[in-house]
Amino acid sequence: MKTTESLRFFYQLFTKPFFMHSSERFYLYQMKPLLLSLILVSFLTPAYAQTEDAQTLHENAKKFMRQGDYANATVILVRAFEQAPGDIGIAKDLALSYYMQSDNNRALNSLKPFVDKDNADAQAYQIVGMVYKRMSQPKDAEKVYKKGLKSYPESGPLYNDYGELLWSMQDSQGAIAQWENGIKAEPSFAGNYYNATKFYYLSPDKIWELIYGEIFVNIESYSSRTAEIKNLLLEGYKKLFSDPDLLTNSKGKNKFEIAYLTVMNKQNSIVLRGIGAESLTMIRTRFLLDWYRKYANNFPFFLFDMQKYMAENDLFQAYNQWLFGTAENLGTYQNWVNTHPDQYHAFTEYLKNRNLKIPNDQYYH
Repeated sequence: MKTTESLRFFYQLFTKPFFMHSSERFYLYQMKPLLLSLILVSFLTPAYAQTEDAQTLHENAKKFMRQGDYANATVILVRAFEQAPGDIGIAKDLALSYYMQSDNNRALNSLKPFVDKDNADAQAYQIVGMVYKRMSQPKDAEKVYKKGLKSYPESGPLYNDYGELLWSMQDSQGAIAQWENGIKAEPSFAGNYYNATKFYYLSPDKIWELIYGEIFVNIESYSSRTAEIKNLLLEGYKKLFSDPDLLTNSKGKNKFEIAYLTVMNKQNSIVLRGIGAESLTMIRTRFLLDWYRKYANNFPFFLFDMQKYMAENDLFQAYNQWLFGTAENLGTYQNWVNTHPDQYHAFTEYLKNRNLKIPNDQYYH
């Protein structure tokens, strides 16, 4: 019923009874509440339907995605995408929902047109690459990552995913090259540090596993990956000091790396006590004193600046316990926490409230 016709009907309904027979008038008055309700519904339903636009549907679908209910999310996203087929945000979530339900073909079909038309953001390239990897089509995934990085050369996640693809293809050198590129391009993204740390732990390198691993746990401080990297850090220091002269194999090292090994080499006498949270606190404290006496001006580095701040504010012991204690001995670490409640509380407050900023111009590898 058109609006003008509805209004005319509404008018007649409430004026005509005065010209009707009394019995008819009584019946009609009895029916008015029901008729009025039906009329109001007929007016309000189109208005309500209009509010369920693509954006509203998208927001509703996100709620289901956050709950892990991807089936319901898909039902809604399909309808949202029908209304807004050019909305890449809806397309990404639809593709991701399909992916989480192992419906790879539909996931690909939802998002690949955007990638093909160069109308995709970095995350869209990630999702398409991820789908291709699951479909065991690494060459197609590689093409997607290369194309994505050409458009978004500062995307840390794209470098990370491309590196993981190359690693799965047994190209370890290609993989570490991409993770290094990611660290340089977007130093605040954790994933490249995580993978680079694991790579260098398995390599003869004794420096970058320690540096990248510590940066990683400061970016991503409370996850299963954090615990994994803390273990590698403790073992990495044991590897570093396994050679009584750290400068023996310094050929091919750059100036930053030579400086690092030179200062660490001075701490060899402390190693005789064994490598653990307490000895590493002493080693790293002395390292900072020597580094800032001789090398800090030539190689400004946020990681050492952060350590220096903690050392000057009575936080460094708690930090080293947090960094190495759980990996060394969880019971001993818990005992330290119980016997140093003020230090532990001050450190956890610092960790919770700090704003970690990683400069773009302090890449030394």
